[in-house]
Amino acid sequence: MINTQIAIIGGGPAGLRAAIAAAQTGAKVILLDNSDHLGGQLIKQTHMFFGSQQQFAGSRGIDIATRLATELRQFRNVQIMLETTALGIYEDGVLLVEQDDKVRKIKAERIIVAIGASERMLAFPNNDLPGVYGAGAAQTLMNVHGVRPGHRVLMVGAGNIGLIVTYQMLQAGVRVVGIVEAAPTIGGYLVHAAKVRRAGVPIYTSYTVKEAYGNGAVEGAVIWQLDEKWAPIPGTEKDLAVDVICLAVGLSPLSDLLWQAGCQMTHVPELGGSVAVRDSLLCTTNSQIYIAGDVAGVEEASSAMVEGQVAGLGAVLSLG
Repeated sequence: MINTQIAIIGGGPAGLRAAIAAAQTGAKVILLDNSDHLGGQLIKQTHMFFGSQQQFAGSRGIDIATRLATELRQFRNVQIMLETTALGIYEDGVLLVEQDDKVRKIKAERIIVAIGASERMLAFPNNDLPGVYGAGAAQTLMNVHGVRPGHRVLMVGAGNIGLIVTYQMLQAGVRVVGIVEAAPTIGGYLVHAAKVRRAGVPIYTSYTVKEAYGNGAVEGAVIWQLDEKWAPIPGTEKDLAVDVICLAVGLSPLSDLLWQAGCQMTHVPELGGSVAVRDSLLCTTNSQIYIAGDVAGVEEASSAMVEGQVAGLGAVLSLG
């Protein structure tokens, strides 16, 4: 069994900031992530961040990930475990993990859960055809592996993620034939919407996907308009020839570990779904477990970094 003071699950913006904050106090820290790299979603984000200089405004996500990971690796009191999956949190702070096909135990005085959120799907006929992607998957293909997801794309969702990924697709030479948004107004920042509109991409508000079609893969999509009660309006269908349907329809906190650990949970639609009840220092109803980032409620990466710092310091302070 490995013993530590602070164990942090998740090496994204929240987890990295939590690890740095805890390490700066001299606490013994273990940071684990199921990926082969640190940075989480930051490594696929090539756009400039907004916010304050303290939260890296004007920097790209990939550069922020590099800076945080470099800073963290300078601490001798930090152990980084990559390609390591957290399987469960048990009594007395025992964390069960899997690494290299072996199950190991980590005994931590405090655990910070910073595992982020997962992409939501959208139900429509043939949504399982090859060519239907989540926006995060499309970003990974383009910005991490240098692979275009297709040639003609329908983006579903006009929030910040949908608008940003649309612009990144245009930069990669992919034609985006349109963006559909079920709500009557665009959910993302107008600065992002203006960029894609200037590029000639139409945004269809109060529209959704009726169906996808294709022989073994996406060859097109039918969209239709919604009324003020969100009901489809027959006769408003538009047939779009596309080989990719990209879904940017929201995220849900990855709360499984928190449920399993017995933390009190509550449903908050504005935060993406089920989140743990927490205090001002992000301590859950299980006094050994803290949360930070999208698992605490889906927000911006800058918010995740602030929460990570709060949780990291809060966890150390609680040790006395």
